[in-house]
Amino acid sequence: MPPPHYDFLIKLLLIGDSGVGKSCLLLRFCDDAWTPSFITTIGIDFKIRTIELDGKRIKLQIWDTAGQERFRTITTAYYRGAMGILLVYDVTDERSFNNIRTWHNNIEQHASEGVNKILIGNKSDWTDKRAVTEEQGRELANELGIRFMETSAKANEGVEQSFFTLARDIKTRLIDSQADATAPAATDSVRVNQPAAQSSQGCCS
Repeated sequence: MPPPHYDFLIKLLLIGDSGVGKSCLLLRFCDDAWTPSFITTIGIDFKIRTIELDGKRIKLQIWDTAGQERFRTITTAYYRGAMGILLVYDVTDERSFNNIRTWHNNIEQHASEGVNKILIGNKSDWTDKRAVTEEQGRELANELGIRFMETSAKANEGVEQSFFTLARDIKTRLIDSQADATAPAATDSVRVNQPAAQSSQGCCS
């Protein structure tokens, strides 16, 4: 059986209220396309895109979930397998922003420990209809302890950067966990023999 044509397989999950543009973000990122028509995701959909990141070939499997309440029980099963989650709200819809805390609570309940997260304020091109400021989004992300970016799937702004940023965080975490698993003795010796270096690294990292 031939080896896979990638170094890492990373599973991502898009969550957020219905209509915030999750499917549009996925379509823009994977197919570089955009559609003005609103089609509700029924349950779960997914796309695949392979990217080059810091010299590594990474296969992204991105799951797009339905934001509607009646599909919520279907999507909870997908939290567990996700390595990274994009929490998406619509900057023109204050309610979708206020619901982010509920979505974040769902992650805490259902997702694997240590899952990487990023908060996405979508539809940033709709300046005349904006209801949530960028500063509000940043403050909420700081409160939740996660990254934050604004995007426009329509104008293709910030979309690539959002997915790449999340993928890079996950790749770093995977590499770090592999290093911890294969070299526990070396880590211990650093702690014992070089306490000053270890503590200075801790404050700067």
